[in-house]
Amino acid sequence: MTAARPGPAFSLHDIPFSTHGSWFDLSPVLAQGTYADDLHLVSHQNGMHPVLRLVPLEPATGGRAETRITATPSLLSWSHGSGRVDLAYESPDTVRLRGTGLGLSITAAARALTPFTGTYFFRDPAAGAWVFTSYETGRRYRVTVLSGVVDVVGSQALGEADRGLTITADADADGDGDGDGDGDAAAAAEGGWEVVVEEFDSARRPYRARTAFGEVVASAEQAFAAFADAVAPWRSVHTPAAELAVYVLWSATVRPAGLVTRPAVLMSKHWMDKVWSWDHCFNALALAPGAPALAWDQFSLPFDHQDDSGGLPDSVTHSEVLHNFVKPPIHGWTLAHLRRRLPEPLDRAELADAYDRLRRWTDFWLTVRCAPDAALPHYQHGNDSGWDNATTFDPERAVVTADLAAFLVLQLHELAALATELGRAEEARGWTRTAEQTQAAMVDELWTGDRFVARGAESGDTWGSESLLDLMPIALGEHLPENIAKTLATRIEAHLTPYGLATELPASPHYRPDGYWRGPIWAPATVLVEDGLRRAGHHRLADEISARFRRLCETHGFAENFDALTGTGLRDRAYTWTAAAYLLLAEAHAHSRRP
Repeated sequence: MTAARPGPAFSLHDIPFSTHGSWFDLSPVLAQGTYADDLHLVSHQNGMHPVLRLVPLEPATGGRAETRITATPSLLSWSHGSGRVDLAYESPDTVRLRGTGLGLSITAAARALTPFTGTYFFRDPAAGAWVFTSYETGRRYRVTVLSGVVDVVGSQALGEADRGLTITADADADGDGDGDGDGDAAAAAEGGWEVVVEEFDSARRPYRARTAFGEVVASAEQAFAAFADAVAPWRSVHTPAAELAVYVLWSATVRPAGLVTRPAVLMSKHWMDKVWSWDHCFNALALAPGAPALAWDQFSLPFDHQDDSGGLPDSVTHSEVLHNFVKPPIHGWTLAHLRRRLPEPLDRAELADAYDRLRRWTDFWLTVRCAPDAALPHYQHGNDSGWDNATTFDPERAVVTADLAAFLVLQLHELAALATELGRAEEARGWTRTAEQTQAAMVDELWTGDRFVARGAESGDTWGSESLLDLMPIALGEHLPENIAKTLATRIEAHLTPYGLATELPASPHYRPDGYWRGPIWAPATVLVEDGLRRAGHHRLADEISARFRRLCETHGFAENFDALTGTGLRDRAYTWTAAAYLLLAEAHAHSRRP
């Protein structure tokens, strides 16, 4: 086995420890904004649920050991004096733990067990292992002791109780915990122990260790290194956060399960553990050159849940698909870029399928989201735009906006390109005609000569705001008249702080440092604006936006969003579309440096 580097170190306060394909992670983050003192096994099946609490123990007292926690993509460690506990993923649903000089407590995260909630704990005599069953996740968590001494509390207990086991080194010099001298002599000689924890459904054959712990770690190192080399082969000292960005995407990927029909990159394995129907686009683009099959799955997943009207769901996760809102139609923009980034062209069947899905999604906006006699579609709420609480939506929520029209124009152009490739010339001409009509209506109805305004879908009233959302028609790039593109570029530059593009003008009375879309810097807006500026010929400003966002991520990580005036990461700190945006901009920067 070829040795691989362990990969970048990271803080578990910001980024959970997990592996590609797994539905659980190890983290102190238990819910939105909730941080525990100890690491937990947190599952994302049936929602986000802390299931098991893992606590290193002092060997002399049996009390909680104050440890230093370190993590790389392949290994999580608790260290204290001369003792340590190591954890590594053997497979997406199985972790191995090994300790020397420290014990470990593995207990149910919740003490209460009711007929509908909590975790039941018992010993399975058939497997010779201890099992936790979780009502919240609907899964079982089996602990098999490979070596060491076990002390148990709360087996088969009901109601309020502590439930779990502690593992310590075996003092009988053989390491098997039964005093008969037939265990792992090497583990005993080191004063160590080893256990395995598995997540599964109803039943599984008893666990048998087939590889040594060191081989498990080496295999995990190789798996991550291969993925990083595929996705970011261009990384260098000039893109210092690239490898960690790759880890954020790699570790947030889950296997198909429940309503997740394909391998999926969740937005996070913290509390934002869903796939929203525009977030996925940025992950697909970042993955396309090096992991094309996974990239195509990211683009396609929400379309697997397209409803009869052609609408995409707001979000998809293991046990829930929400249709109460939608997300903006950036999918034509995405598909145009995605097709250029994929190493092999889509075959005719894939093109036809993509065309049909994109056609239905476009028809959704042109029919059910257009009022009678209206030339432009509308959002029904800020959530539909992805900019949930942007100040554009303060006067009214059902609103005709220029960003929506612009995204739809790009989608119509991509439909025309697809129809042409499929030999459907008449349809192609129809899509092009509709794109031209939609853009003309956008300019006629919403452009005032120096800005785009929004219009109430029912009232007909118009207004401007200091939100960057009003400037998003820059995404049209080369399709925009030069005077409009220049005016938008000037207004966009006013939003540029030392860290990137503020979503609300900092001088606005509505600006809030942690105001979600009322000030903080967001990755998707950055990528869309940077791309549109570049296609419109405003390269200097595009370069500056890219450079500032890259420095932001290199300094403050991959948070959901960032304080525009300090750069501090806000909300969920391990957000995949932020990592994807960094990779897209860093890749372009790396290629631009080549002679």
